[in-house]
Amino acid sequence: MKILVVGSGAREHAIVHSLAQETPAGGPHELHAAPGNPGIAALATLHRVDALDGSAVAALTEQIGADLVVVGPEAPLVAGVADAVRATGTPVFGPSADAARLEGSKAFAKDVMAAADVPTAMARVCSTVDQVGDALDAFGPPFVVKDDGLAAGKGVVVTTDRLEALRHAQECFANPDRGGDPRVVIEEFLDGPEVSLFCISDGETVVPLAPAQDFKRAFDGDAGPNTGGMGAYSPLPWAPEGLTDEVLTRIAQPTVDEMRSRGIPFVGVLYVGLALTSRGTRVIEFNARFGDPETQVVLSRLETPLSALLLSASTGHLDELPPLHWRDDAAVTVVIASGGYPAAPQTGGPVTGVSEAENLPGVHVLHAGTSTDDEGVLRSAGGRVLSVVGVGETLAEARRLAYSGVDRIVLPGSHHRTDIAEQAAADAR
Repeated sequence: MKILVVGSGAREHAIVHSLAQETPAGGPHELHAAPGNPGIAALATLHRVDALDGSAVAALTEQIGADLVVVGPEAPLVAGVADAVRATGTPVFGPSADAARLEGSKAFAKDVMAAADVPTAMARVCSTVDQVGDALDAFGPPFVVKDDGLAAGKGVVVTTDRLEALRHAQECFANPDRGGDPRVVIEEFLDGPEVSLFCISDGETVVPLAPAQDFKRAFDGDAGPNTGGMGAYSPLPWAPEGLTDEVLTRIAQPTVDEMRSRGIPFVGVLYVGLALTSRGTRVIEFNARFGDPETQVVLSRLETPLSALLLSASTGHLDELPPLHWRDDAAVTVVIASGGYPAAPQTGGPVTGVSEAENLPGVHVLHAGTSTDDEGVLRSAGGRVLSVVGVGETLAEARRLAYSGVDRIVLPGSHHRTDIAEQAAADAR
């Protein structure tokens, strides 16, 4: 197949990496990416097309004769890139702009969850500081304040400091990207461990992938500010038996059914962010795409060809796909971030040691925010720079491999967490 992957981060690199590992009877897939990154360039033909420009992506789709287009990031989905490509008649993996509001608007997602009777946190949608103050007082600490719109995984503040909560709400209201109707969502705090579960949908049938857990805080011990994710692992040996079935029947399928009943079929990944609370499983949030960095570990364990899964969802034939097959191995990914991330990332530093890391058996490196200069030197070009993935027979082995890879990479001033999957690996021994 000719497959075009839209996006430029580690999530898209993980998708391309999985597609490149497949060995179809007719030969390897012809892979393209727009705009891609230096790591993806080793596996696919790159095209200098703006991922947010639906017309340009649609034109590229027709130009290369793509058999399948995969839209990776949330911003192009909310901007309607999948709609523009779908209008060409090409199968697209990714929801329409209307359906992507499940991620693009926390308020819309809460409305859908209420209609579908999906268990989630109590919440209030606020458009003034006074309303925020009332909601904070009603729920009490810890306070959870969410930007209603897209915020690249960093629009949420969880704090016991009421002033900090109010300050974050005011910053959300002042965001010029929110236009004339800025809103925030104030929620009750959900206790318990968090789990990410990707559910693939063709608008009717839903197929869950393997659960993963990511680490949002910047520093060891879950200290520091929220980030887009500093690492992840899968499987979760501590997860309750039947969790995936519960999420499918109580959350994912009812949500997809509700969207279809509204005339907004959801085709793509319904990312279900969960809290396993003392009162049961609750939805923290929905996203409308694969998560980053969880995708890096989940796809590393998937044995079923990813292309077959994505094409089946894009063409409405998920019900005909055989049950998914998974590797028994575990996977751990560790994110190497630029100095100053997430507040003020320092970019442009030289990155070395990637080849040495990838030469380790069981290790591969996915590019998140990199570029090459005129001399061909790899440099940091974002907050999260690389995801180093280790795959081993156990979580402990996968973790050892991932950190062995991290140790071989040098980026001056960079930082990474040293405790990704540490507790889970220790408990699994």
